[in-house]
Formats: sequence, C-alpha cells, structure tokens
Amino acid sequence: MQDSEHSDPPLAPWKILIAGGFGAGKTTLVGAVSEIEPLTTEETLTQASARTDSLQGVESKTTTTVALDFGKITLTHQRMVLLLFGTPGQERFWFMWPDLAEGAVGAIVLVDTRRFADSYPAVEYFLSIQLPFVVAVNRFADADRYEPEEVHVALDLPPDTPVVLCDARSTVQGRQALITLVQHAHALAVRNRPSAPLPSLSRSTRV
Repeated sequence: MQDSEHSDPPLAPWKILIAGGFGAGKTTLVGAVSEIEPLTTEETLTQASARTDSLQGVESKTTTTVALDFGKITLTHQRMVLLLFGTPGQERFWFMWPDLAEGAVGAIVLVDTRRFADSYPAVEYFLSIQLPFVVAVNRFADADRYEPEEVHVALDLPPDTPVVLCDARSTVQGRQALITLVQHAHALAVRNRPSAPLPSLSRSTRV
C-alpha cells in the first residue's frame, strides 16, 4: 500500500473553453489535443440551416457543432488536468455560452482569418465576463497570412492578451496554445490575487 504521506497531490482540474466562429476549427482542435476520445455533437448541415449559417469562406464544411465538444488533457509536470469544452460558433447557439463559461478559468478564441468578423463575438464576450483568453490563429492553407501583431490590432485586444499561430490539426501546436493560455491565466490570477494558491508554471512548461 502506498504511504499517503508520500503520494502525489491530486491533479487540479481547469475548465477551458475553445471558442470562435463557425468553421474556425474548434472541433478539430479538441480532437487533436485530447487524450481521450472526444465527445462531439456534430450534425450534418442542411438546407434549412443555410438560411442562418453562412458558408462563405468555408464552402467545404458539411457538419456543425450543435451543443459542445469535450476533451481532456493532462499536464503532468504542472499537476493539472485541462477539461476542454468546445463551444458552438453560430449566433443561434450563443445562449449556451453563459452555462458553458460557468466555472471556466480561461478560453482559447480560435480565429479563421478568412472570416475575421466571426471572432469578435467571442472576444467581446470573454472581455465582458473578464475571463482570461488567448487568440489562436488557425492557419488554413488558403487563408491570407497575418503576423500576431496584426491580428492583435485587428481584434483591438488588451495589450497583454497573447496571440499565437497554430494548425488546429497539430497536437503539438494545439497543446502549445493551451500552455500559453494556462501561463496567461496563471499570471493574471497572481496579479489580481497574489495570495491565491496556484500551480507553479514556467516558460519551459512541457506537456
């Protein structure tokens, strides 16, 4: 039997939202980084939804998230487990955002530069509820290339909000975006609540 006095402390659960516009790659990102088979609520797009869900710029998309995506990733060195909740991007599902944001410690806003304006609602919502977030630009092959500084200006982000470039299909790049978020949320928490007990993170964070 393992001596309880020498056992590892339990993993700290961190609820993370993966948000962004319709077709930005949220389901893909959750699937790429999750260590478990992700739960998805993808449904086939129909002619009825075409009246409300514009496919301009994402004409090849055939499915859409109608509730949420769920995945999990363990950061062993930080003694934490990230619980990932992918939000639906269409305006008709925005009523779900407050419930999904309950208890969250941070969010990733995934940006498709072919549909820049679709990113604004998530950015504005997280600013309004003061939830730490980072912006991850999903680099689609047919999308124009922008530097992080340009995206920062275009979205009118607060000065300390990180912007990273990634491929949502890449496990390594997706996890690095999550690590950037964890570091950002940790820094804000320390700044606002210096006495709060939080995991010790460093720039050399590994997954």
